[in-house]
Amino acid sequence: MEGGGESEATFESLKLNPQIFINEVLNSVDDLLDEALRYYHQQASASLKTGGTDRDQDLSKGVDTMRNMVQSVLDSHLGMWEKYCLRHCFKVPEGFSLTKPDELPDGDSFMDTEPDTQLETLRNKLYQATKESAELSQELQALERQSVSSDHSRKIVNEVLQSCEQSSANEMIQEIMRSADELRLKIGTLKNQRTEEKGFQRIKDLKIDYLNKDVSLTERVKGLCAAKLEDLRKLSDLMQI
Repeated sequence: MEGGGESEATFESLKLNPQIFINEVLNSVDDLLDEALRYYHQQASASLKTGGTDRDQDLSKGVDTMRNMVQSVLDSHLGMWEKYCLRHCFKVPEGFSLTKPDELPDGDSFMDTEPDTQLETLRNKLYQATKESAELSQELQALERQSVSSDHSRKIVNEVLQSCEQSSANEMIQEIMRSADELRLKIGTLKNQRTEEKGFQRIKDLKIDYLNKDVSLTERVKGLCAAKLEDLRKLSDLMQI
């Protein structure tokens, strides 16, 4: 392991081995690559229907070529990652030393102080969380009230709009009915006027015809009117014979 004997000694004293961790990561990457290429080969074979044919060998060669290309890139990048981890992530700082057992503080005082501190910290966090929960609850209730109010207002507006629409429709129907009645009355009036005019014209025409009758007819009518009743009876008897 790079980084000097001091780092190795420190990790060994803690029963840690950074190289094992790095090797496990590299092996996991290799396994993932194998599974990915195996799945790709299966899907490509099923899609191209190359099973049991010469084309299947060509497909295998293509997958192997792809594996080599990807593996080469991975090896290069993972090699740099391994060096970086060993030189920086798992390097013990200079002057670092583990605390020896005889240098540890008194056990009782240490155990007493740490739980009290942790308890106080937890108490503060709990108080803060409770406060935030109460504030969130109030905000949620306010939002619920606003939502209910908005829904109620929206309902009222919709009812008003529907009422206005119905009222407008009723007014329009009534206006149409009134117009129809007025039109009917006007048509009836015009018909009556035309009938009266035709009647007056007919009377006028009859009067003119009457005045234009033959004078002899007028005279005969006058003669008949001037005849005696007895003579008219005799004339009637003669016409019946």
